[in-house]
Formats: sequence, C-alpha cells, structure tokens
Amino acid sequence: MSLYLCVDCGGSKTSVVICDQAGNIVGRALGGPSNFAYLSLQDFRTAVSLTISDALKTCTSPPSIDLVPLPPTGDTPFAAAWFGVSGIDSPAAVAEVTPTLSVLLGLPVGPRLSVANDTHLLAAPVRMHPDISHAVGVIGGTGGIAVSFKEIEVGFDQLGRVGGWGWILGDEGGGFHVGREAVRQIVQETDSASVRAAPPAESILTKRILERFGLTSVLDILVAIHMPDPSPSGLTPQTLPQFSMVREKRLSSLAPLVFQSALEDADPLALRVLRSTSTTFASQIAILLGESDKETPNLVKAQDAVISFGGSLVGVEAYRKMILDALAEKGHIFRYVEFVDDAAATGAKGLAASFAAKKD
Repeated sequence: MSLYLCVDCGGSKTSVVICDQAGNIVGRALGGPSNFAYLSLQDFRTAVSLTISDALKTCTSPPSIDLVPLPPTGDTPFAAAWFGVSGIDSPAAVAEVTPTLSVLLGLPVGPRLSVANDTHLLAAPVRMHPDISHAVGVIGGTGGIAVSFKEIEVGFDQLGRVGGWGWILGDEGGGFHVGREAVRQIVQETDSASVRAAPPAESILTKRILERFGLTSVLDILVAIHMPDPSPSGLTPQTLPQFSMVREKRLSSLAPLVFQSALEDADPLALRVLRSTSTTFASQIAILLGESDKETPNLVKAQDAVISFGGSLVGVEAYRKMILDALAEKGHIFRYVEFVDDAAATGAKGLAASFAAKKD
C-alpha cells in the first residue's frame, strides 16, 4: 500500500486521516489527547500509536477487527506522513520527537516524514494549488493567531506569526475578543447616555447578555466580569453557571450571543462588535502581508498566496467575509480562500497531492 498519513495532535484529541495515492480518504480515527507539551515522550507515542493503529484498521474492506501493529512488521504501508503537533514550538522539540515517530511508522527521517506545530496543517491547501507556494493560516476560535508559510521540499517553512498571546495579552479576532468587545461597547453606550437626555438605543444583544448574567442594570456587568475565578470548594448547586466559569470563559462564552444577535437578528450593536473585532484581526493579519524586500524578507504577497481559515468563529462565513473585506480595504486580496474544518483530512489530501506533483 502507498498510504499518506496526517495526524493532528491536540490538547483534547488526536485526529488521524489516511489517504491513498489519489487523495481518497481510506481510513480515519480519533484518539485521546496528544499535546506534546503536556505528555512524556512515551505517553505521546502511545496516544499517537493507538490512534494510527485504529485508523489503519479501517483501511481494509471490510474493516479489520485486529490491532494493526506498529512499528510495521514488514514494509511500511506509508509513503509519507505529516504530524501537526500542539506543544511543539521549537526545532529542539521537533528533533526530540521525530526519531520516535520515524521508528513507529518505519519511515526514515527526511522528506517523507514531516513534524511541525499543528498550525502548520492550515498550510495544507497550498499543496492543492500548484501555482502558489505561500499560505497564511488564520485560526479564530476561542483565541486568534495568524501564521505565514512557504512550501519547501520537506513540509513548510514558517515565515512569520502574529497573535496567539492568550486572553490576557490579546487573542484578537477570537471568542474572548468578541465577548470583551461586546461588553465594552454596551458599557460605553451607557456611559455616553449619562450625558444625554435619551437612554441608549434598545439592543437585543444587551438584553441577552444581561439575561445571561441574571442582571437588570448594565453597570452591574462590571462586577460580574471582574469577580474572581471561582473556587471549586465555594461552588454550590445554586451557583449560576456563568459564575462557575473562570473570567476568561465568562467573556468568550458570550461570542455565540453576539453572532446570533448580529447574523440572525441584525442587531446594530452586535454588528458593530463583529465589524470592530474583524477589523482589528485583519490589521493584525496584515502585519504578515506585503512586498518582501531586504528589510522584510518574510512578507507574503496576498495575490500570490492562499489564506486558510480554521476555528469555530472563522467557520462562520459572514465573519470570514468581514475579515476578508477589511483586508481588501488594505489592499490585500488573496488568490485563494479556504476554510479547513478537518485539518487532518486536508493535510492528508494535500500530502498525497504534493507527492503526486513530484512524481509528475
């Protein structure tokens, strides 16, 4: 068999997808957490090995009920493999884990075995567009980050990154940013109304957020937001769910209310929030973009690249469009736009396509 393997190793799950030479998915499986930063090398190997073995079982027709041994007892079934591993952020970490994966799959260290951070999987669509070699991966979920890449013979070379600093320092474009901006704008409207004769305009979003916290006054939101993180020993059955959350989640959990109010009810306040957060996110992404020169050799020209989105918020088409429109206003129009809702599948298909192109 000539199989192409992609493994997306995350903090909550391991996702494995196997493709044949034509890019058809022939096997897949989900396993337990495999964030390399949280596990020993042996525990990481075990989590990955079990999930790949489960995926291999589904490659036969009918699917096998027997465990597929790894390392392979004979020739490896894999033509190439690509691992996107959360918790791997340095060359030293890559060097630590690569030999273990090489032995596990029976693949030599080199161009047939690529190991990198999981954000690199968002660069996979480059391999489906032979006329480009650059990608900008944009993750917008609870947090936000953008990373630029150039395809090289052995995987992808990371050029630049912006964001991904965590909720205290940033995470622009993500759920925390959306929730925080919603509360900021609600409170700001109330502040402005304090010097006017008329109260703030009615807002569906404001009503929903007050209901979420069980409040009737806007300014009481400040107490709800700044209340210290809960102590497990202090929680009771009567504790409202929103106050059993840590402060970060109190804000990021408001994002669905903002999207509902903006996109289903056309609430003006909610729409302003999304325009604000998408514009800020676009400004951050734009740091990676432009004509490269001696002083800025790692800039990527949008017209010669694909922008690849991943994450729950940017999975909403209307929000993606807001980000793309804000980038276009800055002169950055990408040749291709992709949304990756299954990073392991996209990675496996892209890997098969890249090796097919090399054979041609």
